[in-house]
Amino acid sequence: MRPETTIAPRLLTEQPARHPSPTVKASSLAYLIFERPDLKKAVRYLEDFGLHASQCDGDILYLRGTGTAPYCYRVHRAEKQRFVGFGLTLNSLDDLHKLARLPGASGIEPAQGPGAGQRVRLTDPSGFCVEAVYGQTPADEWPHRPALVVNQPHRTPRINNTQRPPAAPPEVIRLGHVVLEVADYQATCAWYTGHFGLIPSDVQVFADGSPAVAFLRLDLGDMPADHHTLALAQGIMPAYSHSAYEVVDADAVGMGQRVLRERGWVHAWGIGRHILGSQIFDYWQDPWGDKHEHYCDGDLFTADQPVGLHSISAQAMAQWGQRMPKSFTRPRMSLAVLRAVFHHLRHSPDLTLRKLITLARLFG
Repeated sequence: MRPETTIAPRLLTEQPARHPSPTVKASSLAYLIFERPDLKKAVRYLEDFGLHASQCDGDILYLRGTGTAPYCYRVHRAEKQRFVGFGLTLNSLDDLHKLARLPGASGIEPAQGPGAGQRVRLTDPSGFCVEAVYGQTPADEWPHRPALVVNQPHRTPRINNTQRPPAAPPEVIRLGHVVLEVADYQATCAWYTGHFGLIPSDVQVFADGSPAVAFLRLDLGDMPADHHTLALAQGIMPAYSHSAYEVVDADAVGMGQRVLRERGWVHAWGIGRHILGSQIFDYWQDPWGDKHEHYCDGDLFTADQPVGLHSISAQAMAQWGQRMPKSFTRPRMSLAVLRAVFHHLRHSPDLTLRKLITLARLFG
C-alpha cells in the first residue's frame, strides 16, 4: 500500500495532468547531455560512480551502463560547466516526423554517438535541450553480478554461504530519471505532457494547491514504467537538480558509498528510502557540484495508476535515513542567480514571493 499523506486543500491547477492526445509517447529516457571544461576529471568521477567510458570522439565523451542502451551519458568539452538536456527515445519514425513539425524543431538529422539512429532537437519552455531519438541500435548487454540472496526470519535460502559483494564501484545498469527545477512551471510541464505523453505519478503541492514537484512517468500502457522518468520542481530558475542510476541491490548502493568516499568525492545525501518512488538512494556530487544518485528497488506503475496528491514538506522526502540536508536544495548563490530570482519573480506566472518564502523555509 502506498503511504498516505495530507492532500492540500485545493485542487491542482491545469498542470500536471494527462494530455488526452499527446503529439507522441516517449518510450524511454535515453541519455543526459553535459558540458564540462575537463573531460579527464569528468570520466574519473563517472567511472568511480559506476559508468563506463565507451567512446570518445575528440571533444565528446560517451559513457554507458551494463544495459542495452548504447550510451546514457554524453559530455562535451566546453569552457564552462553546464547541464544541456537529455534524450528521449521514440517508438517510430512517424513519431519523429510529428515532432519535427513542431515550432522550433531542428528537423530530422543523424543522431550522434554509439547506436546512431535519427533525432530531432527541441528546446523546452525552460531552455533545456531535448533530443528525440529513433532507430538507435541497442548495445550488447554486459554481465553484472546478480542481486544478493537475502535470508529472512522465515525464509533462509542462503545456507553455508556468505555475502561478499566486490569492493569496487557499483555496476550502473541504466539511467533511471532526471529531476529539473523550473521557474515557468505550467508551460514546461504542459510541454512534456502534451508533446511526449508523460503522466503524473505523484504530485507535491503548496498550500494553495499549486504544484511544487511533479513526478512524471512514461505512458507505456500495460507495461510497467518507472515511477518517474522526469520530475519537475518549482524553482527560482531553470536548473539541473540531479539524475539517478539503477544498481542491482542495496548492497551495491552501500558499496558505492564506500568506494566514492574512499576516493575522495563529496557526499550529498543518503543512504535512505524515498517515500514517493520508494527507491533506496544515495547521492554524490561530481567535480562541479552536480548530484548523481545510486538507487535500487523503485516503484513501477502501469498507465492506469491514478495520480497521488501530497502536501510538500521536508519530512516527505524519505521514509528512513538521514534527513535531507539543507545543502541538498540550496542554490549556489551568485550575482547571476540573484538576477535570475528577481527576473523570474517579476516575469514568471508561476513563481511568487509566497512560494519562494515557502521553499526557503522548508529547504533553504
